[in-house]
Amino acid sequence: MKNSTDLKTLLLAINHKSYPAYKDTRGSYQFPGYLLSIDHVQGDPFASPSKVSLVIEGRQAGFPAGLFDTSYKRTALCDYLTRIFAQKIDRYNFKAKGSGKSGLISVSRCGQEVLERTACTIHPRTGTLTVHLEVGFPANGRTINSSELIKILYDFLPDCVTSSFYYQKLNARQVAEVIYLAEDQEYIRSQLSSLGLTAFVANGSILPRESGVSSRPMRQAIPFQSPKSLEVTLELPHRGTLSGMGLRKGITIIVGGGYHGKSTLLKALELGVYNHIKGDGREYVITDPTAVKIRAEDGRSIKKTDISLFVNDLPNGKDTVSFTTEDASGSTSQAANVIEAMEAGTSLFLIDEDTSATNFMIRDELMQRVVHRDQEPITPFLERVRHLYEAYGISSVIVAGSSGSFFHIADRVIQMDRYLPRDITELAKEEAKAFPALTLPGKLPAAPSFLRTPGYSSSVKGNSRVKIKVMGKDGISMNKETIDLRYVEQLADSEQTAALGYMIKYAECNLLDGKKDLRTIVDLLEQLIRQKGLAAVTESSYLPSNLAMPRRQEIFACFNRYRGLSLK
Repeated sequence: MKNSTDLKTLLLAINHKSYPAYKDTRGSYQFPGYLLSIDHVQGDPFASPSKVSLVIEGRQAGFPAGLFDTSYKRTALCDYLTRIFAQKIDRYNFKAKGSGKSGLISVSRCGQEVLERTACTIHPRTGTLTVHLEVGFPANGRTINSSELIKILYDFLPDCVTSSFYYQKLNARQVAEVIYLAEDQEYIRSQLSSLGLTAFVANGSILPRESGVSSRPMRQAIPFQSPKSLEVTLELPHRGTLSGMGLRKGITIIVGGGYHGKSTLLKALELGVYNHIKGDGREYVITDPTAVKIRAEDGRSIKKTDISLFVNDLPNGKDTVSFTTEDASGSTSQAANVIEAMEAGTSLFLIDEDTSATNFMIRDELMQRVVHRDQEPITPFLERVRHLYEAYGISSVIVAGSSGSFFHIADRVIQMDRYLPRDITELAKEEAKAFPALTLPGKLPAAPSFLRTPGYSSSVKGNSRVKIKVMGKDGISMNKETIDLRYVEQLADSEQTAALGYMIKYAECNLLDGKKDLRTIVDLLEQLIRQKGLAAVTESSYLPSNLAMPRRQEIFACFNRYRGLSLK
């Protein structure tokens, strides 16, 4: 095997040559303490940076097995190490000089959520660490400046690697605290169902965020405090006794004046499907991991989706058992989102009235008297929400600011008052008696059909040069097709969006045969990734450094919004 001396000799030999000579460096080189691989070399200094990976053998990294013996511990540990490494390389970023991206050193920038990423992985048995990063190979114009790359690979990088990925160089107490927090979070999540809960919000949590563009906690925000009637006390493995608000299964309505924290609480619940880092303020906001935020999504495409639970007898005679449109209305899009979430296996709907189609959510008694039920093709969610819970076990948390009709069907009503929750269930129920009770349709609906079989897009199938472009969390471009994900609000990181692009491409090239239904395809994707990691779906000579694992629910959402995909 080549070693670091061989690489340095090569770099000195190609100095001042034309930039393509850098491609001769591709390969693996043994450095003291780790193996460095140059996996992909950029075409010129202005192109996407070169891909570099590091492998630190488990016996050298030295992490005790108890820190990585479960998947959630491995995710937490690798997240922590990635954050440490990112801080270290920031000191050297662009310290090597040159044109374009020369001197760039980058790794995933982790947000407040703890996600499984390709940036850093640890082998479950050996403890061997693999790190993926990007480096801008330096040049003057398009002439190689290898002396600057030597600085990066022989001075900057070894310092960062040594202080980031060796257990003996780290603060053992801080590492242990990361794992302890992950164990406590996992314990809460594992207890939700047996306690009859859909979510838990710890007392003292800080729910408001710093700003609309920052997910860090707001300074001097009011700490969350559960009403006594909803308080649940847990005994965590490491934190010990922890009390907070337990949201029980069933139908929960959240009300309150404007700017009192209704949507802030719902947003925390949306992202409570992920673990959060220490200091985030939402470390102990834990939500059913299958929860899905449901909203209206005007203009989205819908393919062969059974929305007959909510929409029937359209004036144009359009089929709602296998509903298809390229330009959905607010109501039909929200109906499709509900059915698709059921298909993905959700146990909890999260709904904000502000982002919902009014005619999908509710029709009050006066409107029903003026426009009779048999003249209205939409059965509102309000009339189906109890059936969804009793027949399918799907709970709902609904933020309602304008209609008290929800009080009739609620199991509990929570009022947010200056960011503090109050249990007003008895008051709401008592006041609701003075108003007409909800009239439910007598006939129970048939169960929706989920057996949809996707075909493939001709622009992708058999095309080995499919270009995937990630547009932040907003969507993915695949050749000429764009998958709009702007309203898939539980995507926490653009690296999840990137991973979805590779999954869709892999599925089209390998799984979509016109015989497997969508559930089977997603099952196969998840099984492949569990066995071989995200590398399996990239089908690349090198593993991209910037992928993060999305949830099953977002994989379904991506398929469902892919206009180029045929479904039957």
